[in-house]
Amino acid sequence: MPATPTTDPLQRERDHLAASRSALRAMREDVESLDLRDVTGTWVSAVILQNQIEARIAALADLSDTPLFFGRLDYLHAVSEELSEGGGGESFYIGRRHVHDADGDPMVIDWRAPVSQPFYRASRAEPMDVERRRRFGYTGGELTAYEDEHLTDPSEADTASALLAAEIEKPRVGPMRDIVATIQPEQDEIVRSDITGTICVQGAPGTGKTAVGLHRVAYLLYAHRERLARTGTLVIGPNNAFLSYIEQVLPALGELEVAQATVQQLVAHVEVRGEDDPEAARLKGDARMAEVLRRAVRAGITLPTEPCVVVRGSRRWRVPAYELAEIIEELKGRDIRYGAARDALPQRIAHAVLLKMEQGGEAPDDRVQDAVARNSAVKAVVKECWPAVDPAKLVLRLLSEPEFLAECAEGVLTAEEQQAVLWPKPGRSVKTARWTPADAVLVDEATDLVQRTPSLGHVVLDEAQDLSPMQYRAVGRRCTTGSATVLGDLAQGTTPWATASWPDALHHLGKPDAHVEELTKGFRVPEEVIAYASRLLPAIAPGLAPATSVRDAPGSLVIRPVTAWEDAVLDACREALKNEGSTGLIAADARIPQLAELLTAAGLPFLSPGTETSTEARLTLVPASLAKGLEYDYVVLDEPAAVIAGEPDERTGLRRLYVALTRAVSGLTVLHGEPLPEQLR
Repeated sequence: MPATPTTDPLQRERDHLAASRSALRAMREDVESLDLRDVTGTWVSAVILQNQIEARIAALADLSDTPLFFGRLDYLHAVSEELSEGGGGESFYIGRRHVHDADGDPMVIDWRAPVSQPFYRASRAEPMDVERRRRFGYTGGELTAYEDEHLTDPSEADTASALLAAEIEKPRVGPMRDIVATIQPEQDEIVRSDITGTICVQGAPGTGKTAVGLHRVAYLLYAHRERLARTGTLVIGPNNAFLSYIEQVLPALGELEVAQATVQQLVAHVEVRGEDDPEAARLKGDARMAEVLRRAVRAGITLPTEPCVVVRGSRRWRVPAYELAEIIEELKGRDIRYGAARDALPQRIAHAVLLKMEQGGEAPDDRVQDAVARNSAVKAVVKECWPAVDPAKLVLRLLSEPEFLAECAEGVLTAEEQQAVLWPKPGRSVKTARWTPADAVLVDEATDLVQRTPSLGHVVLDEAQDLSPMQYRAVGRRCTTGSATVLGDLAQGTTPWATASWPDALHHLGKPDAHVEELTKGFRVPEEVIAYASRLLPAIAPGLAPATSVRDAPGSLVIRPVTAWEDAVLDACREALKNEGSTGLIAADARIPQLAELLTAAGLPFLSPGTETSTEARLTLVPASLAKGLEYDYVVLDEPAAVIAGEPDERTGLRRLYVALTRAVSGLTVLHGEPLPEQLR
């Protein structure tokens, strides 16, 4: 006898979850059973197809602790064409990926599909033809609860979702999770923005800007997969710890082909082994250096004083010096890369020779022109007048030779600025020079002046407020023909060259027409904590509106003056670890070694930033310089005065403190033996 359908709504949903998991398993098995022997042509196509199959199998993985669906939409009317004539409604389960049954009918709809959009945007004011929105609650991978909103029922009270709040406040153990179940309407608008435009998100702490950027990548890959498969996508973060923290978000959404890198990894043409003082780094990151480098790259171009004489057989063909000079001047005036112009020069000289050959009664073809372009006399002119440029050697010379720098920087940098940019000790060779991070960006600029940098389809740039104009240019080169999502918070700019405004930053990025969105409503940081940190805004970013939070958590902020410092730190960490989730101990970089010794002696295991937490180790010791972008359920902040003092100026120090104050999701304890800054008293 067939099983009797259950009348328990929760059990029916559990049954659908089980059936969906079975369907996903069948989809995976179908792919695994494919026999490629009869469908591949060459070994190259076989390898490509096999890689595609393996990627598909990986994308269909069923993660036991990741629910297949997190919501359901019950429409008032049918959405599918085949059901629209009947007039009845239709229901769709919304999840992280599409799942269909053996007949091809959908059991779970991908959250990025158009039919899923009302899950994020429908409201009582605008129900978008949705009668009921259902959210599901899970414990591990088990469906344990559901919650309904009847959007077209005027008698139902408009109350906040308890399941939504619980998902937002879930303890942060391990790397960053996706927020696909909790995306808010203002976030969804950014996520689904068109690929043709660049968007900049100014986001206060806890507004989810990083997650929004990552989900935008996932959406674009869904909506424009073929296009982005050809051109590529890239996520750029501030450091490796941050990239480690976010690296599981896209794979959890089924996207496995998105590259990740820091800016320094993008410009790794030379080995970085040195550090600039703040003023030198600021000047090297100044946009004016682009003009200095342009002049340096072209400094070797000279005009000929002798004609070029090409011998072919018994005849000699002469291109006079003035004609060669006209060709070179014309190439100098064109907006093309130095290397492309150098490649074009022998062909242009050869073309001039061919014109003379035709005037002399010959009938040369393209093969003759190519042969003339390879003639030793032509090569000699090119070598003399348009010499090859090695970008790293060029920057080495620029930073080592005061005379060459003065020649290239005349009218651009003052004498004092030139002196600040020069290396204190000239480099002897590219391999032995003590290159700094800012130097590497200059080499990247010079490299692009010689040979155009390939462009990707879409780039996500996170923590963008900390980039220099030259770093923006380096990122912009990677998306000249594509689009970008720029994420950041001007209040968290903690470099001496941090951007003052988003229009300035977008200009240097090469995307001046980008749309700027501001997120001020936080979902992570408790209201008490963000209000306290926002006291610093008038001093660090006077133009920004203070952030607010939807989370009211009384008692989430503790300000504790201490005298016995070591005991206070240990007590605060032990107190935080009594709670579920992760704990971050954030301190000035200079105090990290001492704190590491203290924790070790006390038998408190701790991790480095970016390392995944476990049941054995839930405490992370975080240098203030690496705290940006990271989140912990509970934060113990050690000595704010030391965090401020660790920076080259007070404003940067206060911004670093603002970052540290806003890393907590559930509770923040501030320990101070020295006076707090006046803004926080």
